[in-house]
Amino acid sequence: MTAGSPWIGSAALGLYGMTGRLIRPALGVFLSRRVQRGKEDASRIHERFGEARLGRPAGALVWVHAASVGETNSILPLVELLCERGLSVLLTTVTVTSAGIAARRLPSGAVHQFVPLDVPSAVIPFLNHWRPDLALFAESELWPTAMRELRRRRVPLVLVNARMSERSYRGWKRFQPLARAMLRLTDRSLAQSTRDAGRLKALGAPHVRTTGNLKFDVPPPPVDAESLAALSRQTAGRRILFAASTHPGEEAILGEIHVRLAPRFPGLLTVIAPRHPERGPALADELAASLAPDGTACVLRSREPEIVRGTGIYIADTVGEMGLWYRLADLAFIGGSLVPHGGQNPIEAAKLGVAILHGPHTGNFVDIYREFDGSGASLLIDGAGELESRVAELLADAAQREAQVSNARACIEGLSGALERTVAELAPYLDDLTPDPRKNLAARA
Repeated sequence: MTAGSPWIGSAALGLYGMTGRLIRPALGVFLSRRVQRGKEDASRIHERFGEARLGRPAGALVWVHAASVGETNSILPLVELLCERGLSVLLTTVTVTSAGIAARRLPSGAVHQFVPLDVPSAVIPFLNHWRPDLALFAESELWPTAMRELRRRRVPLVLVNARMSERSYRGWKRFQPLARAMLRLTDRSLAQSTRDAGRLKALGAPHVRTTGNLKFDVPPPPVDAESLAALSRQTAGRRILFAASTHPGEEAILGEIHVRLAPRFPGLLTVIAPRHPERGPALADELAASLAPDGTACVLRSREPEIVRGTGIYIADTVGEMGLWYRLADLAFIGGSLVPHGGQNPIEAAKLGVAILHGPHTGNFVDIYREFDGSGASLLIDGAGELESRVAELLADAAQREAQVSNARACIEGLSGALERTVAELAPYLDDLTPDPRKNLAARA
């Protein structure tokens, strides 16, 4: 037998399921620690074990799974279209932050539950309760136990907005039989790019199509008008640098840049939104201590909602307010890119008319940044030194900022349309589920 023999992959999937059964007693401890770190909602921990407190709605149900904030925002327009067609939708996510977004933005006809841990003792009761008629997994979410159980129940599974980063591809290539066996459990994969499609095909995924990136079709994040008006008054006349979705190691660099640029730009305000908001209190205390000798005041939004004139650095640790800061900022640094994390999504910033800078580590969004950088929609910087000089350059040149914003809008317009193409690919599955077969979902997209 060769290393790529089908039985090896099947055996690996079986071993994965067996391991899930063996580690079940330790999962309570694992989740308790995540609760302590703010990564789980203690009041809803039962959902991670597959338990549901909500009843299953009557009729056809589509299970949509999206891991975190970015995936949730990307998939919401599709969820809305499904609900408009009369289908019920169960949206599952992993993170507390994404659950908050779901609570605020899910349409009527859709409900949210945290995704069960990928072990048989959680997945089976979850599926027994919800009994989905179709499953849609967003981006790079691959859960072998859930996928095997869906196949056993003959529930179609489609990967939507699917992506496979170079790093993930190299990792899965080392376990090719397992990857092939797992991807063979999907019925169709709708890839973000030809690059993603090629990697999925190479790993063994059947029926792969390139439909584009749903992120380009997502409306700008909503904003509370009163909060925007209040913050606009509080920051009137000030230059604002917004550091979005930052990771450890980046905030200290931004603090130092603020200190050096503040004399040149009186009133400069640097807003930092950590990728994981639960880091906010510790981050604010850390920056306040390190920058105190320079006289820079660092304030945490959850403690002091108002920005006063003396505030130099503002830690935005609240959920659902990214749209506020993008609308207020003169320029935005997109985090996760100065450190080797893979970057974060720049599309929201571009849609809200703010000039964009990013570091070299953008592997998770390589196709987006290639388009943005190539069209002048964003600016790649090599490291902390260049970040400081480019921030200063853009803060001083409104015309350069506006040119970049204009380029970004044109770039996004040329890359949109993924939602319509995704809906067209899903039509064969959805037509059988729609209460009124005369409705044409593709036309509504």
